[in-house]
Amino acid sequence: MTDETIAIAGDHAGLELKNALAEQLRGMGFSVLDLGTNTGDSVDYPDFADKLADALKTGPARRGVLVCGTGIGISIAANRHRHLRAALCHNATDARLSRQHNDANVLVLGARTLGAEVAADCLKTFLATEFEGGRHQPRVSKMS
Repeated sequence: MTDETIAIAGDHAGLELKNALAEQLRGMGFSVLDLGTNTGDSVDYPDFADKLADALKTGPARRGVLVCGTGIGISIAANRHRHLRAALCHNATDARLSRQHNDANVLVLGARTLGAEVAADCLKTFLATEFEGGRHQPRVSKMS
């Protein structure tokens, strides 16, 4: 069991995958801060990227997960916030490298482009991988 809280949010297209990932997080022992959406009604993904950005800026979470149809729109919206390093990942290798080389603090997934098993693998890998620092640190520092 961990005492870490992971914030999670997504739009209507990402609802089903967001809910599955939230359950996976709970099963892994994380506390989950679910920022919505919680219905299938059409919503605007930038609003949910903003909610997650606020949660990471003020606490209680220091890492997060965002989901929309492709992951593209919500990752663009998230990366407008300088304290977020949101990585759109399509496989576990992307997730691992986003952590090792970029110190990504937000995993972004596309509900319409990934299967549930691949998304679950991305999440597990993202959370288990540490930032390497070293030669990567100066680059990451320029982004924040």
